This record gives sequence, structure tokens and C-alpha cells, in this order.
Amino acid sequence: MITHSNPSIKKQVFDRISRLGTVSKADLLSDFPLTSSSMTRLLEDMTSQGLIVVSGLGSSTGGRKPILFQTNPKYRYLFGLEISRLYSALGLYDLHLNPLSSFRWQMDVTMTPELLADHVAKIARGFLAEHGLSSADVLGMGIGAVGPLDQRKGIILEPEFFPASSWKNVPICEMLTERLGFPARLDNGANTALIGEHWALRTQNIQHALYVHSGVNIRSAAMSGGQILRGAVDTEGAIGQMIIQANGPRLREKGNYGALEAFVSVPALEERVRTQLKIGRSSLLSGISPDQVNFATLIDALKQDDPLVKEQFSETAAYLGIGLANLINALHPEYVILGGPLVGAHSLVFDTALEIAKKNTYHYPEYSPVFTQGVLLDEAVATGAAVMMLQEWDGD
Repeated sequence: MITHSNPSIKKQVFDRISRLGTVSKADLLSDFPLTSSSMTRLLEDMTSQGLIVVSGLGSSTGGRKPILFQTNPKYRYLFGLEISRLYSALGLYDLHLNPLSSFRWQMDVTMTPELLADHVAKIARGFLAEHGLSSADVLGMGIGAVGPLDQRKGIILEPEFFPASSWKNVPICEMLTERLGFPARLDNGANTALIGEHWALRTQNIQHALYVHSGVNIRSAAMSGGQILRGAVDTEGAIGQMIIQANGPRLREKGNYGALEAFVSVPALEERVRTQLKIGRSSLLSGISPDQVNFATLIDALKQDDPLVKEQFSETAAYLGIGLANLINALHPEYVILGGPLVGAHSLVFDTALEIAKKNTYHYPEYSPVFTQGVLLDEAVATGAAVMMLQEWDGD
């Protein structure tokens, strides 16, 4: 079962072993206020339950070699689901968060909530059959989705710009639990991406991090003291409403004038290129109707080093750098992780955003956060959703 109360000592020990990878009893005794005999009984209980396994013997410091323990990756399994506007993805993971199977698909005008739930259930059942598993072997499914959402109730509220209709007040956790028979847990995709990257970088003991996803809009998540920062409401897309140019444009006539998303988003980029083509700018795309220009055609042109498209991506990246500098100056992260289709389109975007952000970061280079596209890249949201599910599990 999933619980939001303080985890039991068994779950705390499990989480510590999971984080460290391989540990001895002595390692754990330094972290928990248990006697040696109590820790021995707990480890024996966890071993007999199958939660952990003996992985070998450590180096001797003069006496007997210590027994080493690891979590048992096959004790249970996890699903991680990403729901986004351009594509969605599902992954099956063991308890070491090793990906066992994954599938990614485009989101189009036919992909309503009901169809997506049916699609996810069908893929999930296929994954389980492939690995000889049943729903009883699964702890649950973590979901990282476009917001806004009600995390506690498991409802996606009113996200904008989905290709299909009906994405309003969607009880996605209830829908998937009904179809699959195990619990589902929802958070916004920026949060789960940061949770996933933090997990992947866990040996570096990062305490303060910022994640920014640039795609159909701008989404962000922040971490302080190793914990996701949460406000009174779910506002992962609020960064896109950061005003960077007074009396500037609005994205699709919504939101703030001069907001960041009006300069740094897939729709804004597409519209700027269409405008340039309409006024007669030369480009590899000049042979097609401006209205047929979309993100896929822009990526192709960028890869062919088209000057106009390259110019517009560079401008997008520069504005992204300005937005990043504003966030960095407010939050002071150690790590800044950039993800999403815009950043992944070409190294030009990451490099330009990084250059501009550094120039506008207060006290740089004395204060110099690490900039990265992360370890998990496109898998960050789904993997982080599975990590979230593991963290929420009570250990029983």
C-alpha cells in the first residue's frame, strides 16, 4: 500500500540501502539509532521477506569480513508513465530502477484520456506478460503529467494545448487503477523529472537543484535540502509567465504580455519562423507553405544548418538563458538541469542558453552552478515517476 505517514524504520533502512547500493551492518548502524542486535534482527527479517539479499563479503578490518547487503531488485516492480503534449511514454522498472521495457508514442488528436488509459493498460499488460509477471508483482505506477493538476486526488485539471479534446478534470489515477489493479500516484512531470535526475545523480549528494523543461510551454521544478519544493498550488508552468519584456507579445493571446513562454516555446518558435517566411526571408523551408511549418520541419532544417532557422533557435535559446538567470539568482541551485524538446533539438540551444545564463548570474564565476542536460534525458519524467512511487511505498 501507499502511505503518506512517516516511514517505518524498516522502510528507512531499505531506502538507505537502496541509495547506497551495497552496505554492511556497520554502515547502517552509523545512520540509525539501533543496537547491533536490533539491526541484526531487522536485516534478518528483511532478508527472509525478500526485501534485501546478501551480495557478498566486505573487506576485513581485523576481524571477520562483514556481510554486505543490497536491495532485491526482483522483490517487486514499478511502472513510470509520462503524459505530455507531444508524446507520452511508459516504462517498467525493477526495484533498482533498471528499465526492463519501455515504449513511447506520439500524442495526436485521437489520444483522448480514455484512449490513453486503454493504451497504457494494454502496453503495461504486454510488458508484464513479456517478463512473466502479474499485477501482484507491481508496487504501482507513478505518473508524471502536464499540469495543472490535483496531486492528492490524482486528477489532471485543465492543461492547455493538448492535441485531443477532453483533457479536463481527468481522474487519471483512478482510471489506470481500475484497468490494472494496482495503485497509481500523480505528480507534475517537471517534479518527476527532477526526482529521476536526482536519483541518477545520487552519489553526488546534490541538495539544491533546478530543472527546466522547454517544450510546448516552459515547466520547472526546484529542490532544496534534497526535497522537492512545493507551493500552495501546482504551478509547474508558472515559470512561463515570468515577464522578460514589458508590453511584449503573449503566447496564443493568453497569459502575461512579454512572458517567457512567448519567446521560449515550440509554438512561439514555429510562429516566428512562419512570420519570417511570410515576409520573404530565404530558407530551406521557402518551398513550403508557412502554415505547414512545424517543429519537426524546423528540426530537419536546423540539422541542415539553415541560417534562418538557426537564427531563430539561437534567439529562443538566448531568451531561455535570461529566464534561467532570473531563476538561478532567486534559488541559487548547485545543479541546473535543462530538458525538453527545445533543448534536445540541437547543442546550439543548450550552449547558447548556458552562455547567456552565466553572463547574467549574480556573482558568477565565484558562484557557478553545474549546468547539464541530465543523465536520463528523455527518460527522466517516466523514470522519476517510478522513483516517486518507490519513495512513497511503505515497505510492506
